[in-house]
Amino acid sequence: MTDLTKIREHMEVIGADGVHVGTVDKVKGDRIKLTKKDSGEGHHAGHHHYISTGLVATIEGDRVRLTANGDVAVTFEEEKHD
Repeated sequence: MTDLTKIREHMEVIGADGVHVGTVDKVKGDRIKLTKKDSGEGHHAGHHHYISTGLVATIEGDRVRLTANGDVAVTFEEEKHD
């Protein structure tokens, strides 16, 4: 099991394929809150997205690698308008 306490602000979140998914804002409970700058365009812009910590495969230096490829991982994101 990965030590989730090693996840820090500004770490890059990447898919299993190395594709950029987002940047860590903070960990809240069992979810990683991503920065707004990685929120996308259109109706996705300007609010935070969250990724379940259950998708974390490893923590490699300043990167959080997920178990899913980047294009699949974004389909698991949750949105929160705040």
